Amino acid sequence: MKKLVIISTLTAMLCLQGCAGLMRTAPVPGDPLATVLAKYGQPGAVYPDGAGQVLEYATGPMGQTTWMARMGPDGRLVSFEQVLTAEQFGTLKIGKSRKADVLRTVGRPAETSYLSLSELEVWSYRYKESGVWNSMMHIHFDRQGVVRMLQNGPDPMYEERRFPFGF
Repeated sequence: MKKLVIISTLTAMLCLQGCAGLMRTAPVPGDPLATVLAKYGQPGAVYPDGAGQVLEYATGPMGQTTWMARMGPDGRLVSFEQVLTAEQFGTLKIGKSRKADVLRTVGRPAETSYLSLSELEVWSYRYKESGVWNSMMHIHFDRQGVVRMLQNGPDPMYEERRFPFGF
């Protein structure tokens, strides 16, 4: 019994230690690029943004968070935020925003598809609606790469767990 308690305690400590390694200290506005890279590593993608740039740190395709580090023209951090939120999706303008705008705003999609009947390309993003519900936002683009529709709903990856025997 005593060995079991010791083994359980050691296992719990190792698990907590592993989780602590995944937690990072967020960079703060004003940090130079070198500090952002030291804290978060190499970004998954870098997008031009006027005279500055946006560094993407996505947890996809199954993750529900994407962190964007917006760097100013002086090479210093302007903002660092989690962008897969209803508020960020709401900044995209139907009929005006283009694929490059979407990438700079919310990063790369978890999934892509094509609706042949309506000739729309769809980028889908997993996120937590209101920080609670497992959701997907679908952004529809026309052939010119312009946003034509945003549509959200439950993430089917989680729906099967909620309703294992069908609807």
